[in-house]
Amino acid sequence: MRRPLRPTGGSTLRALSTALIVAGVLMLADAALTVTWQEPVSAVYAWIVQDRLGDDLRRLELRRPSDLDRRALNALPSERRRMAFLGRSLRHDAAAGAAVGRIIIPKLEANMVVVNGTQPGALRKGPGIYEDTPFPGTPGTTAIAGHRTTYLAPFRNIDDLRRGDEIVLQMPYGRFTYDVEKTRIVKPTQVSVTDRVSFDRLVLSACHPLYSAAQRIVVFAKLVGSQARGAARS
Repeated sequence: MRRPLRPTGGSTLRALSTALIVAGVLMLADAALTVTWQEPVSAVYAWIVQDRLGDDLRRLELRRPSDLDRRALNALPSERRRMAFLGRSLRHDAAAGAAVGRIIIPKLEANMVVVNGTQPGALRKGPGIYEDTPFPGTPGTTAIAGHRTTYLAPFRNIDDLRRGDEIVLQMPYGRFTYDVEKTRIVKPTQVSVTDRVSFDRLVLSACHPLYSAAQRIVVFAKLVGSQARGAARS
């Protein structure tokens, strides 16, 4: 009986060489995508998570206020004050990494769910509102951080924003429109960029330059309009 043929040493080496070549091509493709657009593996993960967060946000927008909150809202004389009340309430109640709103930047064709917090786990889901800054509608500076090369790279091109460009934050209780004022490059330790000023504003921050955390790029925008939504409406 003839014995079955076994792979020779040369065949094994050729198979190993082919596998290494394929792996090398995939690594080069991944690197090319990361340089020209964003890191693809984390982008797929963030895309799936953003889809789920969109569902969470819709449920949040449909949720009715508690009886206690409804009585408090009825006692407030203006939509502005009701939006401030609901902004503080959501800030207090939202879990870390939970969907709280949506950021829309027409100039960058960006439209993403915003989460609560800027811890690494939160920022893997999308742009996050700094824990120590107020939600829109509450007086002060709202600050949002986002990635530039990974996890859908929501802020990759914020250096393209110019004075007068529009940024919209859509919260369950209000829609807030900001106009870009300026952009600055600062040290990572310069926390004064989130300080309260004489008007309500929005700050977007991300690592700078691309593929480095040596500095931060910060976009400052001034609140120019607000429109009540949901329970904040008259």
